[in-house]
Amino acid sequence: MAFRTFFLAFLLLITSGCLQAQQSPEETTTAPVSTVSFSTEVYANIWPKYQEQTLTHRRFKHKDIVPLIQNLPAPFKQSVAGQSIEGRDIYKISIGNGPTKVLLWSQMHGDEPTATAAIFDIFRFLSANDQYNELRQLLLNQLTLVFIPMLNPDGAERYERRNALGIDLNRDALRRVSPESRILKQVRDELSADWGFNLHDQNRYYSAGFPSDQTASLSFLAPPVNFQKDINDTRRNAMQLIALLHDALKPLAGGRMGRYSDDFEPRAFGDNMQIWGTRTILVESGGYPEDPERQQVRKLNFALLLTALEAIAQKQFAAYDTRSYDELPLNGSSNFHDLLIRELEVTLEGRPYLIDLAWRHTEVSYRGAQAYYNKGAISEAGDLSYFSAYDELAPKGLKLSFAKVYPTILADANALKELDPAALLREGYGVVRLQRTPSPQKRDRLPLLIIGPDGSYDQSWRQGANPPVLLRNSANEVTYAIINGFLFDLNNLDLSQWRTLGL
Repeated sequence: MAFRTFFLAFLLLITSGCLQAQQSPEETTTAPVSTVSFSTEVYANIWPKYQEQTLTHRRFKHKDIVPLIQNLPAPFKQSVAGQSIEGRDIYKISIGNGPTKVLLWSQMHGDEPTATAAIFDIFRFLSANDQYNELRQLLLNQLTLVFIPMLNPDGAERYERRNALGIDLNRDALRRVSPESRILKQVRDELSADWGFNLHDQNRYYSAGFPSDQTASLSFLAPPVNFQKDINDTRRNAMQLIALLHDALKPLAGGRMGRYSDDFEPRAFGDNMQIWGTRTILVESGGYPEDPERQQVRKLNFALLLTALEAIAQKQFAAYDTRSYDELPLNGSSNFHDLLIRELEVTLEGRPYLIDLAWRHTEVSYRGAQAYYNKGAISEAGDLSYFSAYDELAPKGLKLSFAKVYPTILADANALKELDPAALLREGYGVVRLQRTPSPQKRDRLPLLIIGPDGSYDQSWRQGANPPVLLRNSANEVTYAIINGFLFDLNNLDLSQWRTLGL
């Protein structure tokens, strides 16, 4: 019986291999020809073991990754591919000696670091010695991997999209005015890359389709080669690999995957890489609930990259239909918010109106862009039936009112900690003046708005305003507060940031 089972499995393997071998590059099927066990969920589960622990937030700098690169063990090979405009070294890291050449570059936009961190997790995985050695051997024997983990170190220093010249590197593929652009093109040409992974971050407010209550935590694109959006062999292979990744990541990301519009951008690197013959995959890391530093999305990147490299090494992408790529929903670009309150009663000139209100947060950099604080603002008002948010409050018959200023000017945060924020809010107070205010990072999520002795605040629900808001029930009792765009439930008040005041 055991022999018969083995023989049938062997026969199936041979048959599947023959079917794949007979398939021309232009042929696709609706399902894999052979059954392949991609361990994407396993890769996600083992990610904490390989996570680079020195990169736990998004605002790391060039100086933080240089020691990690210089300490990479053999068989990694590291070299300086060139310098940025401000003279920072741009590193190229290579490993593997396989016939298929894969180029992966990240952070060509300085404020898009999620995949950069995931690349260093991949480095730790590839340099380990454990039960996954068979996978490592497969990857390093079949692939030659070349990484540029931070193409725009000057932008990363400022946590800005553009480089020191003020140029968007992803719109500099043709002229290549910037040295960073020339470096990327030179590395691609020297490698004659078969595959390219163009790794980015996207706005956390993109949704996976419209309407949708899911953010696009991952979005993909097989960039086009012309304005007609023709599909040549290079682009078709990229679509097939994305289709495979879509299927493999469903247990992890669910409906949090989207697809970028494939409008041709003649100046972009992804589009031109495709034209130059490199099968190019654009990956955009987006928002995920309760993941401000995008560590969950970083884990998805780790699992995604290992899955993709395994699929390329085994050439399994060719068994996927490009129609699976088209099934990815297009990114929705403007319908997601941080907070959404539905059917809230507001009063204007003595008349009540029912409207929906939404808030978004902007990150404001300080301390040399090494830290940031959140600044809230009303982002939309009106009928938001088809809009969604990370935090939503369903209709509860609530009325909007603006918070009052506490009558006493306090000395500092230590004096503020003596107050009971829930009691103040119930009395209608939501604003407190201090002679010495804590750092913005320590007060951006407090249940009270803290301002200086002469500070002002908004008292409008117009778009762009940031008012301290109290929500009252039919008995005129304050049940919720919205301070700096964060929602506070007075019956379950989060005082975690409050407790750190004065420290």
